Amino acid sequence: MSEDEKPWRAVLKFWFEELEPRQHFVKDVELDGLIRQRFGHIHHQACDENLQDWRQNADGQLAEIIVLDQFTRNLYRNDPHAWSQDKLALQLARAMVQTGSDQKISAKRRPFVYMPYMHAESLDAQNESVALFTALDSESHLKFANLHRDVIEKFGRFPYRNELLGRISTTEEIAYVKKHGSF
Repeated sequence: MSEDEKPWRAVLKFWFEELEPRQHFVKDVELDGLIRQRFGHIHHQACDENLQDWRQNADGQLAEIIVLDQFTRNLYRNDPHAWSQDKLALQLARAMVQTGSDQKISAKRRPFVYMPYMHAESLDAQNESVALFTALDSESHLKFANLHRDVIEKFGRFPYRNELLGRISTTEEIAYVKKHGSF
């Protein structure tokens, strides 16, 4: 298989060239279906950690993180499985940061290396997220990193996930979700 035919290239082409940036964060049933159709089989491989060969270069690592972090949210929207790959995505993102591989990714694409930090229900990961987005000098991403960190700092978890995950919400969490929804 030539370098151009690598499956991770199809993921990056789809995510960064075929989609508009606004589509990365919208709830769109048609887009979810398209991701399922085109990348469902790759997602299953990623969940089973059968994409080890993607980890040989920074672009492959980024593609695997996108599959685990972003595609999982699309494939399992409104389902507890939407967050099922967060731990593995964060592990891969941390490996990239620790080895400096994240610096081989363009600043435009690098936020997707750091998204798993923002999605973690861990104050340590949230603080790392804020530091990474601060260093990236991306005002819009930093705004959301701070919002995510503030929620974890206040509640220790994302309250909008509670119902789907079968967690009991506190009165304060219910009020927060009613006022702010999810992001």
